[in-house]
Formats: sequence, structure tokens, C-alpha cells
Amino acid sequence: MRIGIDFDNTIAGYDAAFLAAAQSEGLVERTFTGGKTAVREAVRNLEDGERKWQALQGRVYGAHMDRAALIPGVAEFLKQCADQAHDVFIVSHKTEYGHFDPDRINLRKAAMAWMEKQGFFSNDGSGLSPDQVFFESTRAEKIARIKALSLDIFIDDLPEVLSDPAFPTGPQRVLFDPGGLAGLVPYDTATQWTEITKGVLHGAA
Repeated sequence: MRIGIDFDNTIAGYDAAFLAAAQSEGLVERTFTGGKTAVREAVRNLEDGERKWQALQGRVYGAHMDRAALIPGVAEFLKQCADQAHDVFIVSHKTEYGHFDPDRINLRKAAMAWMEKQGFFSNDGSGLSPDQVFFESTRAEKIARIKALSLDIFIDDLPEVLSDPAFPTGPQRVLFDPGGLAGLVPYDTATQWTEITKGVLHGAA
């Protein structure tokens, strides 16, 4: 099989990273609790909140990328894909530089360095190579890449990607929805990567 996977919030998790960054920058109180979604809502409610949120995103995906966590179950999924000789591609909508980032840290290089640190490109790791990773500047370009790769399956955390009218009809669509908030959608959903492993690699829901 040819399997495509989104990166941000599908492979790399940022709940702790956003909370720590927002607290250290005084955007939320030290006693504030919650993950990325809660931080986003709190920061956006501040004066000039949208600009502050976009700036925070740039710092987390760049300077603080080392705070990101590998989402549980991803490593085992990738290992089983390698063992079964499936071709895996990472396809992400990721600009080169974050908004309002004076340091101009390359977000794509930061993500690649994080994947290398996680062992994605080692011989005994996921079996991936850097040329199987694609970063695209827009959602439209991401969807075009998915189509060009002739994938059998694509896994993403964003319903708006999987539901986009331009999304190719060929791949099986799987929504990674850890919060279980998507409701009724016309494709498969999973709240944990263990469900994806069973459904995609072992034919069981």
C-alpha cells in the first residue's frame, strides 16, 4: 500500500508545547491548564489576539519544535508499515517561515530535525527517508501532492482537508480525531493510533 500521513497534530503533538510557550510568554497564567485548542482560544481572546496566536504558532513550530511530542502509537504504526513493506509518505501544509517571527527560523527544517531526532530516518526506525516527506505552502498544494502520489490511504486530523472538494477520490480517508469531536463524517475516524493500525494494517475497525 501507499500510505500518506499529515504531520502537525497527526504525527507531532503540541499540547504541552503550546501550554509551556504561552505560559512562559505571559499569554496565559501559570495556573492555566489545557492543550493547544484551549491555549488558542485564550490567546485569540486577548487584545490583538489573532496576531499573537499566529506569532505563538511560529515560535512553537520553529524555536520550540523540540517540545513537540510523538503522538502515542505513531512509532508502532510506522514500524509495522516498514515490516510489511508499505510505502509511507508524510504530506504536510507547512510554510517555510512562521508569521511574525523575527528570527526567521525555517519551520520545515525544524520539523525535519525533529523527525530525525525521533529516529524516523534510521535503518531500525520507521524506514522512511527524507525524500518521502513533502511540505507544501498551501492546502491546495498539499491536496495536489496527495493526488500526485497516487495514495491508497491518507490520514489527517483536519476534516476540512479530507472533505475538500478537490481531494482525490482514490485514497481511503482516515480522520485522526483524538477528541472524538468530528461527529458524522463520510470517512473512517479514529481517536487513537492503535485504531488506525488495526483498521489500516490489519483490516479491523
